[in-house]
Amino acid sequence: MLERALMAPEVDGAVPVWSVSALLRAMDDSLQARFNPVSVQGEISGLTRASSGHCYFVLKDEQGQIRCALFRRAASMLDFAARDGQRVQVRGRLGVYGPRGELQLVVESLRRLGQGQLLEQFLELKAKLQAQGLFDAERKRELPLMPRAVGVVTSLGAAALQDVLTALRRRAPHLPVLVYPASVQGVQSAAQLRAALQLAYDRAEVDVLLLVRGGGALEDLWSFNDEALARLIVQSPVPLVSGVGHETDFTIADFCADVRAATPTAAAELAARPQADWLEGLQVLQDRLQRAQQGRLDQLAQSLDRLAARLGQPSHGVARAQARLGLLEQRLGHAARLLLQRERLGLEALGRQLPQQLGQALARRQSQTDNLATRLGLLDPRLVLKRGYAWLSDEQGRAVTGVAQVQPGQGLKASLADGDLALQVLSGQPQPSA
Repeated sequence: MLERALMAPEVDGAVPVWSVSALLRAMDDSLQARFNPVSVQGEISGLTRASSGHCYFVLKDEQGQIRCALFRRAASMLDFAARDGQRVQVRGRLGVYGPRGELQLVVESLRRLGQGQLLEQFLELKAKLQAQGLFDAERKRELPLMPRAVGVVTSLGAAALQDVLTALRRRAPHLPVLVYPASVQGVQSAAQLRAALQLAYDRAEVDVLLLVRGGGALEDLWSFNDEALARLIVQSPVPLVSGVGHETDFTIADFCADVRAATPTAAAELAARPQADWLEGLQVLQDRLQRAQQGRLDQLAQSLDRLAARLGQPSHGVARAQARLGLLEQRLGHAARLLLQRERLGLEALGRQLPQQLGQALARRQSQTDNLATRLGLLDPRLVLKRGYAWLSDEQGRAVTGVAQVQPGQGLKASLADGDLALQVLSGQPQPSA
């Protein structure tokens, strides 16, 4: 009775005056009396699980939404894992949550009805693009080991951008980072994401692209399930990393990207190898180089020691060289004497053989000359003329060897052994062929 009395409003004229807490209690009583218990159907969105085991989510449809609380005892009795996008029927009690002055449905039981509309659209598009080969592993590329620069596509005000920049500054402070801003939530976000990606493609300033956004409900991440964006991701000229949402969130962009990262920070870590790793590798190479250089110097020092040991004292080397020179001088003198002796004997032998060989050569030459004179005499045409033959020629001195060369009345010259005769052709008769 005391509590109800405290709830009664004071009267200020015709309008009652309520305290905030009294008004909330009155509203809660009205809800309890008029509606409870209540059963509601809708789609789960923004599901979170507290460390206490309680679950909080929004139950929504196309026209509205209501906050729900599923406490640990009721959550432990579920026979399935609740998640965003599921269509469910809940039974519970409506009330007003005083600390925030919000309408709240305390869920006592929850039954799955089927998948939500957004989830159905997601699965339908996923199956379509997968059948067209946009998710094929063979198409995906490895990330560059040493990128020239990293590009980030996200909102300038997003916490994901700060996470990426912080991770890159920590791991690779030398690496340039270029941001291509775009909205990551809302009606226009998908178009802006496509425009930012296309701008990065056209400028060709980076070797790897990061498409990132923080976590959220399914509808918050919906722009990353845009079909046109998915097809543009596949066309990226450089490897692309998708870091959208938390580890349990999946979008179409994740399946199309070359690499899917669990978070934006993980995407930055995948894109840039820590500077400390490169410095450590350089230190290893420097140590190897120093060891190799020192080893080479040790080898050269040993070679010098061996040469010094072989050289000994300079006087010993000079004495050995003089002894060798003396030996070579003796060999040279002996060889010269033997050579002169062989040459002298050869000259004496040639002197004895020269007269005989010269006479034989002259005799052979005289015999060859006589033979040639005899053969030349036999070819003398006068010997033929002496046998009664004559040499006929025309007025120009050309030899006449056939009847066809002369005409009647033509003058000819006949050369005999003892003189020439002037002739005139009276007639000519060719000899018939056999």
